[in-house]
Amino acid sequence: MPHYNKYFDQELQDLKELVLKLGGMVEEQVSNAIISLTDRNVELARETIKLDHLINKLEVEIDEKCIDILALRQPMGPDLRFVTTAIKIIDNLERMGDMAVNICERVIDIAAEPRLKAYLDIPRMADIAKHMLKGCLDAFVTRNTDLAQKVRLEDDMVDALMSQIFRELLSFMVEDPHTISRATRIMFIAKYIERIADHATNIAEMVIYMVEGRIVRHTDPEAGN
Repeated sequence: MPHYNKYFDQELQDLKELVLKLGGMVEEQVSNAIISLTDRNVELARETIKLDHLINKLEVEIDEKCIDILALRQPMGPDLRFVTTAIKIIDNLERMGDMAVNICERVIDIAAEPRLKAYLDIPRMADIAKHMLKGCLDAFVTRNTDLAQKVRLEDDMVDALMSQIFRELLSFMVEDPHTISRATRIMFIAKYIERIADHATNIAEMVIYMVEGRIVRHTDPEAGN
């Protein structure tokens, strides 16, 4: 039988706070990765890469805490959905951190090369992705499924910008083969940002499941699903 006592609610609150702590660290890591790109700040890129191990360490700590709660408390209903959702959220957050590291690695690669047209719409794309990350974490804290749905809708904007950037970079490479190396790296950076937005969307969908018990993966957010 599941064992509940007065400490169980506190354990769940502690878990929520740890997830938010990880989310805040990833937000900062993603933000610094984009700053290092736009400012061509190699030192910031290197520092951001070095801090990734802290995110990995906290992700493991939260994962172990979730496993302990499942094993010792045997939660049911909404509490079970909360714990299992937390496990999936931290996995997506950790992967966002990996994408930020990948961006920083490309920043170091291209730092010594001439800037390629102010990196096109990448900063705009990054702003949307960062807004999505903040939005999905806020939705998690407040259990706000309307906000989670807005995050899902924003993903279409990121995808549209990705397609536009891809076309423009291809035109650069066709017109001037000397830009191929730089354009390819910037294409990778755009793809990493797109993946950050995808992970934010995943979290938003998990929040809807956590609150309502509905699985909305692979459904159209425009349809209100």
